[in-house]
Amino acid sequence: MTDRVAKTTSFLTRAGWDTATRESLAGDASNRRYERLRHADGRQAVLMDAPSERGEDVRPFARISRYLRALGLSAPDILAEDDENGLLLLEDLGDALFVRVVARNPALERPLYEAATDLLADLHRADPPENLEVYDPMLMSRMAALAWRWYRRAAGLVFEDQAQAFEAAFYPLLDQHAGQADVLIQRDYHAENLIWLPDRSGVARVGLLDFQDAMIGHRAYDLVSLLQDARRDVPRETEAEMTDRYISRCGVDRDAFLAAYHVLGAQRNLRILGVFARLSLQSGKPHYVNLIPRVWNLLERDLAHPALHPIAETVRRELPAPTDSILTSLKNQCATIPTP
Repeated sequence: MTDRVAKTTSFLTRAGWDTATRESLAGDASNRRYERLRHADGRQAVLMDAPSERGEDVRPFARISRYLRALGLSAPDILAEDDENGLLLLEDLGDALFVRVVARNPALERPLYEAATDLLADLHRADPPENLEVYDPMLMSRMAALAWRWYRRAAGLVFEDQAQAFEAAFYPLLDQHAGQADVLIQRDYHAENLIWLPDRSGVARVGLLDFQDAMIGHRAYDLVSLLQDARRDVPRETEAEMTDRYISRCGVDRDAFLAAYHVLGAQRNLRILGVFARLSLQSGKPHYVNLIPRVWNLLERDLAHPALHPIAETVRRELPAPTDSILTSLKNQCATIPTP
């Protein structure tokens, strides 16, 4: 028995779940592992295994989960926890991911996205937790430059000087249009991280899964994450309707909010280009390359907004479009490039 297995077994024994059957669940891009536990009496729970020696920490997840639940939102209840060994036993919210529900019943797409949009409007009325890191323009510009440090680099182009120059050019746009940081942002708020819970009421019908990297940021950020989804095509009319819905519910200035929305969309999509290239090149996960064309198309839409005019031409000139040859090259280089 390995040390990790022994720690997990001891944790489950203390929690009264040592006799439960265990089934592996699909993971994510992190080093966390998940298992579904089934008790003989019919109860179910989810085990999060997040070893600290692999850079994981369960405390942020537990903290944000309790914050969200105190607001009446459907984050998983923490049934048992072992912070030192990186183990959590969580309420099982089920498998009805938005992406699966909509695939089975497309007529539900609008009500699901309405509920997810309304949740953000409600969440953004609450004071955010204290002592969270701020996703400020400096950090956002650095994260956007991952597109140069990984995606451009993987295409065989020089990257560091151009990355630094882009950071300097993008920072003032972020500061001007998206510098306000006054709400909690979950940062991965999209259809593969949201669970449909139709037996609950109002915004509690939206189950929340991935928020351990939450920060304080601009209120448009999670709406961009939801509506400019790197993993599925959200209809343009849905994006427009839900943006209007949020603006109406929150009473924000329309022009200023849309400028922030598209500047943050460009920031997020540039960051994702870099992250997806890195996951392929450094972590041996080439399937993320297949998502790059959608992200590129979303980026092009954002760059068309007037607020992005000062950097749009630079982005188009310095980042190559994801042609078949570039995507093939990215896959062929899988797990071959060291960290810059």
